Amino acid sequence: MPYRSRWSSLLFAGLFLLSPGCKKEGGAHPSSAQGSSSLPPGATKPDASKLAEDDGQWLTASKDAANTRYSRLKDIHAGNVKDLKLAWTWSTGLVRGHEAAPLVVGSTMYVVTPYPNRLVALDLTKEGAPVKWTYEPAPSPASQGVACCDVVNRGAAYADGRLFYNTLDAHTVAVDAQTGKELWKTKLGDINKGETMTMAPLVVRDRVIVGNSGGELGVRGWAAGLDTKTGAIAWRAMSTGPDADVLIGPHFKPFYASDQGKDLGVRTWPPDQWKMGGGNVWGWVSYDAALDLVFYGTGNPGPWNPDQRPGDNKWTCGIFARRPSTGEAVWFYQWSPHDLYDHDGINESIVADLTVNGKPRQVLIHPGRTGYVYVLDRATGQVLSATPFGHITTSTGVDLKTGRLQPTPGMETGFDKTIRGICPASPGSKDWSPSAFNPETGLLYIPGNNLCQDAQGYEANYIAGTPYVGMNVKMYAGPGGNRGEFIGWDVAAGKKVFSIPEKFPVWSGVVVTAGDVAFYGTMDGWFKAVHARTGQELWKFKVGSGIIGQPITFRGPDGKQYVSVLSGVGGWAGAIVSGELDPRDDNIALGFGGAMKDLPQHTTRGGMLYTFALP
Repeated sequence: MPYRSRWSSLLFAGLFLLSPGCKKEGGAHPSSAQGSSSLPPGATKPDASKLAEDDGQWLTASKDAANTRYSRLKDIHAGNVKDLKLAWTWSTGLVRGHEAAPLVVGSTMYVVTPYPNRLVALDLTKEGAPVKWTYEPAPSPASQGVACCDVVNRGAAYADGRLFYNTLDAHTVAVDAQTGKELWKTKLGDINKGETMTMAPLVVRDRVIVGNSGGELGVRGWAAGLDTKTGAIAWRAMSTGPDADVLIGPHFKPFYASDQGKDLGVRTWPPDQWKMGGGNVWGWVSYDAALDLVFYGTGNPGPWNPDQRPGDNKWTCGIFARRPSTGEAVWFYQWSPHDLYDHDGINESIVADLTVNGKPRQVLIHPGRTGYVYVLDRATGQVLSATPFGHITTSTGVDLKTGRLQPTPGMETGFDKTIRGICPASPGSKDWSPSAFNPETGLLYIPGNNLCQDAQGYEANYIAGTPYVGMNVKMYAGPGGNRGEFIGWDVAAGKKVFSIPEKFPVWSGVVVTAGDVAFYGTMDGWFKAVHARTGQELWKFKVGSGIIGQPITFRGPDGKQYVSVLSGVGGWAGAIVSGELDPRDDNIALGFGGAMKDLPQHTTRGGMLYTFALP
């Protein structure tokens, strides 16, 4: 039953009558008790270290801790991908947005669905990959009503015989990978405040790194590290507030002066505004083992209206480097001080080694919402380069001496004014949809947006668990009329190698392989393979619903290489379809609906897993 109110844009999840049970095919009923992973008689746990070396597996949503989404498999390559055929399908039975990446561990595929966040194990040894078991965490139905931008989930992570993922009602669960038994379940947030969880965790040794959502409801952001064995909260680092809350101590050494000083998470806000200041951690986490640092981005400050929060609004719209065991902050860099346009900083930061100005550097590659591909020194947070990859009117560049984004004069949003021609729009030149990086060629593959917007500020009043935005937005296509773009980007050279215009924003993830093939999906329902060096279209397949999921590739038990992707349009970009919203209202979906009025003519809703292979 979709909402039709003005805020259906934000809180369109609807109320459903659900029976929160648990169903098992070939496994015991899940238990809430904590405990060690159990195995069937004679079974052995896969060795996590060996699996990480075996490129036939896909153990975490981002493929690896570096977030490359690069596979060394090359049985499917640029010369034969044209022969790819559908191998099997599986329906989730759900109609909301499907943003997750399936996992493959040994001979089992694992899929996390949108609400009600089922975890389903599929048996790859049998024809058609039948269901082995289904775990149902039974999240609170009320969480649907406070979920910004659909009731999505971006996937799970595997380690040491366990699967870890988040539920919409702000819990993290651990499930036995063999049996589907619940090992522990930890509550981390309060849906009554508008707090949800949708991000895919990352496991680093004995810590599960997770974060929250809810920036459009004034939820104070945080990241947390949980004990993999018990689910106990080992640390929680807030994104706003005093240094003690943010886990900033004597070893915190940010590179730029603007990020140095005591309690900036309080002093760069009006009094008490930081308490509902956002900075949520709903995107991607990466890790460098040599430096022992995890990297994650923080979301927009609350509310969107910048006149209600003068100051830099630390530590929102930036990136933290932290110790995974303790959460101690090591450095921070702010992509968008005093964010003006909802340009969250949560996009992936890919761990890579590049030659920069003739010298080898340990870097992070971050294709940001602001429209720049950033290259940062990952030991210090220094910006080495920031190169535009999209159409930008909101800023004139990044000052490499100070690290600060340079806003365009006269384009500041706020009270009593309408600003037109804001490019990129609030979803950025690229939103959460993860890129892929080939470390062998140095090419980055960016699923991009080409959107602009008009914006008008108004006063937002904070009431816990309700929208806290303060901005009317109307989005539309950018220059050229195409609303999306798939980009091949040479990181070292700082330039496009190729560009593929797409009718709609490219809201899917990307996988690139050693076979010189990059796979991505479109919102009108095409799953595509292009030549990874030239962008030439090599193959495409029409699926039943638009693709906003993350494709993967793996080696099956039969030794063949497969490619899988979830279809099921939705998310912020596809809310007009999955939420059945009225296209006559330009302001639906926080203004995104105005740019997507024709999407219902090109796709319908419904979740389906597609798997492909060569004959």
